[in-house]
Amino acid sequence: MSNAHHQADHPFHLLNPSPWPLVASLGAFVLALGAVHWFHDRTQNTLMLVGFAIVFATAFMWWRDVVREARRDHAHTPTVRHGLRLGMVLFIASEVMFFAAFFWAFFNGASGTNPSITQWPPAGIEPLHTWSLPFINTLILLSSGVTVNWAHHGVRAGKTRQIVLGLLASVGLGAIFLSLQMIEYGEATFKFTEGVYPSVFYMATGFHGVHVFVGICFLAVCAVRAGLGHFPPGQHVGFEAAAWYWHFVDVVWLFLFIWVYWWGNS
Repeated sequence: MSNAHHQADHPFHLLNPSPWPLVASLGAFVLALGAVHWFHDRTQNTLMLVGFAIVFATAFMWWRDVVREARRDHAHTPTVRHGLRLGMVLFIASEVMFFAAFFWAFFNGASGTNPSITQWPPAGIEPLHTWSLPFINTLILLSSGVTVNWAHHGVRAGKTRQIVLGLLASVGLGAIFLSLQMIEYGEATFKFTEGVYPSVFYMATGFHGVHVFVGICFLAVCAVRAGLGHFPPGQHVGFEAAAWYWHFVDVVWLFLFIWVYWWGNS
């Protein structure tokens, strides 16, 4: 009867009490407060760095617990894995809405519907050349999507070496992308505060760069986990989430390149 009492009669995972949601909220609050202070005084960055440290430490500890649930506790049943996939899909959908706001702001200025904007790009703004660094970065990011797919095929075939090599190649290509984007910003002749075009441009491409950085961290962690044998062919939700996120980053950049760098410049 004792064994029957402890044996779960449902496929769901009942979480143990965790401090990480509360700590993550506090870390995000400290980070936001520190960022506000830093925006007003560039020498006041201590509070913002503390917030970053809390957020990163919380992410590490929280994801560590999730990995233990899957590997040690065997709590990720097919039903739980379905819920995790659905959660990732909803998260990506929310990110789509996030970028949709920036695209709407860009189209509001570029389409001629705003009577206060008579020219796009506005007079005095020299946009970046479409077929130079932006096009090279497009090829790099699309190539990283190919290497992620190659790693995914390795997961399904149970080839650890292929998984690790594919993920490391994707991480390297993502790092090159960010490096070229910083060079691109250095070559830009307009500043963030010089009107609606620079504001929308830097917000959209800058936040995409942040997402690329997050994706690089995501893939790097997956590469380490793959080397430890955490992704068997039948259970690799963590890898799937990273791959979906990276492909989302690829698609957003394609829209940025087509509408902001190409159509917007013409």
